[in-house]
Amino acid sequence: MAYQLLVCDLMTDTRLEVLPISGVSWDDYIGKTGSLSGTLPVSSSAMAQRIRETALPGRTMLHLMEDGQLAWSGVLWTRTRQRDARGFYSCAIQAGGLEGYFRSHRLLLADLVAVGADQFDIARQLITYAQAQAGGNLGVELDASLSGVLRDRSYSRYDLPWIGNALDQLAATQQGFEWRIQVWADSAGVRHRSLRLGYPMLTVGGADMVLDSPGPVTTYSLPEDATAMANSWQSRGASTGTDMGAEQVPLMSALLTTPSDWSAGWPRLDGTSDYSTVETQDVLDQHAAGDLARAVRPVAVPSVSYTGGDRPQLGSYVRLRITDTWHYDGLDARYRVVGLKVSPAERGRAQTTDLFLEVA
Repeated sequence: MAYQLLVCDLMTDTRLEVLPISGVSWDDYIGKTGSLSGTLPVSSSAMAQRIRETALPGRTMLHLMEDGQLAWSGVLWTRTRQRDARGFYSCAIQAGGLEGYFRSHRLLLADLVAVGADQFDIARQLITYAQAQAGGNLGVELDASLSGVLRDRSYSRYDLPWIGNALDQLAATQQGFEWRIQVWADSAGVRHRSLRLGYPMLTVGGADMVLDSPGPVTTYSLPEDATAMANSWQSRGASTGTDMGAEQVPLMSALLTTPSDWSAGWPRLDGTSDYSTVETQDVLDQHAAGDLARAVRPVAVPSVSYTGGDRPQLGSYVRLRITDTWHYDGLDARYRVVGLKVSPAERGRAQTTDLFLEVA
């Protein structure tokens, strides 16, 4: 595999430079921000000048090209110019996916209210606000899809919510959704940045990718973790009451339980969560119901590593077949891909792909 780094202007995506990169690895996820790391070799003062003038943290977009195809895109956040003891010069870089721009660099600085709106429209309203502010338009394209789930939401500028976190909280409620910002190239090679929304989840069609052990699978981890398990849940919201002399008490959700667990022999396991900006009972109840649904059988993310071969897309499905000491009776299970990490082949080492999975 041959890799190059396209260095582009963050706002316009205008190409500024093409740079070699070594020691590169990258990851991408549904539900959290992906990242890229690598080293830019500095062979001369001319190369140093190219890097210093174009690869500017905070204002540069990076596109990793793999054999001429777009493999990963994100914002350059750090670069470290360095010289080692042998006198070799290099520049280490770290970049993050576009979701991170909205999760940790863009605040909601105005009141925003939605009544009886589709949750996808609320998500688009948040991104639209961010892109309407001076200097804030990254050209993220929005579609008109709907989830069919209507919600009321009220955001206050005094709470200073991060826009990406507001999206994450909206998505995590009962009957929620998944979101990501996908950078892709069309048939003409034109790159696009698109907000992808999926209800109840983001999925990609096509045949399942089959991974076998014995075979290309080198390692796997199939955890089972009850440390975050709960079958009784209550959430706290904003403090209520306007009389400064009176005791301030938080809004409380209904106490939600799953008695069927207890009758099946499970002990009572309590859980709670805080939503200090939520002032509406039904909104708080939706958050509590979503939290309980995840906690009743907490998901411990399986992972599998394999060498060579194709890579699945996020949201696609793989079929994992294992016969070994642990699975003496054979495992044949279907999973959805919710994350991946790629370590390319280098210096005789085969390319390794780590997949992070969710039971289908």
